[in-house]
Amino acid sequence: MTRMRRKAIVALFLFTLFIFGTMMGLRTLKPSDGFSDLAPGMDFAGERSDRKRPDVRDALASPGQFRSGGSDTKVVFTKSDRDSSIFYDVHIFYYLWYGSPSMDNQYIHWDHPLVPHWDPKIAASHAQGRHTPPEDIASSFYPELGPYSSRDPKVLESHMAQIEAAASGVLVLSWYPPGVADDHGEPTEDLVPAVMDAAQRHSIKVAFHIQPYKGRTDQSMHDNIKYIIDKYGNHGAFYRFRSSTGQVLPLFYVYDSYLTPPESWTELLTAKGSQSIRGTPYDGVFVALVVEERHKHDILASGFDGMYTYFASNGFSFGSSHQNWKAIKEFCDANNLLFIPSVGPGYMDTAVRPWNNHNTRNRVNGRYYETSLQAALSVRPEIVTITSFNQWHEGTQIERAVPKKTMARLYLDYLPNQADHYLQLTRQWAETFNKEKDKWLM
Repeated sequence: MTRMRRKAIVALFLFTLFIFGTMMGLRTLKPSDGFSDLAPGMDFAGERSDRKRPDVRDALASPGQFRSGGSDTKVVFTKSDRDSSIFYDVHIFYYLWYGSPSMDNQYIHWDHPLVPHWDPKIAASHAQGRHTPPEDIASSFYPELGPYSSRDPKVLESHMAQIEAAASGVLVLSWYPPGVADDHGEPTEDLVPAVMDAAQRHSIKVAFHIQPYKGRTDQSMHDNIKYIIDKYGNHGAFYRFRSSTGQVLPLFYVYDSYLTPPESWTELLTAKGSQSIRGTPYDGVFVALVVEERHKHDILASGFDGMYTYFASNGFSFGSSHQNWKAIKEFCDANNLLFIPSVGPGYMDTAVRPWNNHNTRNRVNGRYYETSLQAALSVRPEIVTITSFNQWHEGTQIERAVPKKTMARLYLDYLPNQADHYLQLTRQWAETFNKEKDKWLM
């Protein structure tokens, strides 16, 4: 009897040990509070939100701070072999700055220089110079399309097909005013009509991501908004969403908004401002970038309608740290602001910033992406942004990539998964996001 009791105790102990080990193993697949390479965030089960789902009409609208009665935020259309959905509450950042000799007479951005560290001592210990495409490009990954030109109609068509496959309904276009470009590129505003046309063929909408060009002020922003709405506002792909008052308003993301002081933004974004667009045909929903914690209060004081986090490196900044999203969301809810978390498949910019290895976030075959998406969904946002479709320099792209080895380089790839792995993960999570939203309303 004693022997049997002893065996039973040993068996119970081993069973308990097995259960404990299994639970700890499963825990590693969930977001946590740390800053590991698996992009920990927060537990999926968030607090129940009192918000209602916004109204959406004719695929023009996506949920935002202006909320009203519930409705689907997707369009379902039939293909030859299946029904396919696209979701207008999943936005994806898109870049038009690439060039190749066949279309542009030179490589643009693929030959990006290695950015030196601001500390000369650190800079001296890292490589300098610039990349030499097509074998050596300014990315740790290699695109399936090769070092392409954003002016190539076939490239645009391929990109829209990929974004449609990912079920992302809104392309957020990196935008500079006519004749203006980033420090390493050429002006691309003349390409916007082709992007709009290509997007429309795939039921994709286009929003604008206004970049911090030299001399950006409240006055120049007023002119930019007027230009964009006058030129593209009547296009079928121009993105708007419907407010709780029935207004249908464009949504603009403003990158590095913190570079302009709140007192200047109020001139544009408050009703009494000298450059105010409020209540005019150029009114919209303006979303600022939150990087540091203090930016929350600056964004509110400036008259913005919401905030987004952009960076795909968990822990890089206050805004990009998953563990802070719950607090940011609560701040936004309390102040009638829209909170849009940004998630990405990983981060690796050492091809252009060789000294920045400490901010690398490995993809872990998609696990980083999934934990980032789970962290975003845990705060019950109304829109999620993907960083990015094709920011190859920072290794945040979900665009199709292929294995590549040259005499001087061995590029990273998506193996053992297929080239479309991150497109498919995005679709799966877009579908999950919308199913979860339905549950939040119950």
